[in-house]
Amino acid sequence: MTIAAALFAGHASAQQNGSQYSVQEIVDAGHGFFGNTSGGLAKVVENAFAQYGLPNGYILGQEGSGAFIAGLTYGEGELYTKNAGQHPVFWQGPSLGIDYGGQGTRAMMLVYDLPSVNSLYARFGGVSGSAFVVAGVGMTVLRNNNVILVPIRTGLGARLGINVGYLKLTPTPTWNPF
Repeated sequence: MTIAAALFAGHASAQQNGSQYSVQEIVDAGHGFFGNTSGGLAKVVENAFAQYGLPNGYILGQEGSGAFIAGLTYGEGELYTKNAGQHPVFWQGPSLGIDYGGQGTRAMMLVYDLPSVNSLYARFGGVSGSAFVVAGVGMTVLRNNNVILVPIRTGLGARLGINVGYLKLTPTPTWNPF
């Protein structure tokens, strides 16, 4: 763990209540999920915690996406919360922009200000940018009312561009991204 992560973890755990996750809990979950190839994970998580504070949930899953100006993303995973347990979650969504390529990724989504599990099943919009060949770690921010999702992705593929779009999260799988 970096010095900044150690200092921030101490600060975050002092402010943590029983339903939120500390930096160390998220980094540990991410390393267990992403494996040793996620060297940049701690820095990305530190950045998310510095900007948004302590999440009260996170999602671990995998997704596939592709774009040639217009794009589509499909994924599935598991929502983890301290006070409401684990729940399956699926996501899909369109994007539009100057964006080309495809990728298969593992995704960790930090969930902020989630009042109930049902509040997660909605559309979360945002702007995303990517520039990598072969592998990379990236973070985006999506919002629906007061609930914030911060997807952190690492995977294989080639992607270049910027787009605007949304992810629609559902409790069951669907092919309809709209």
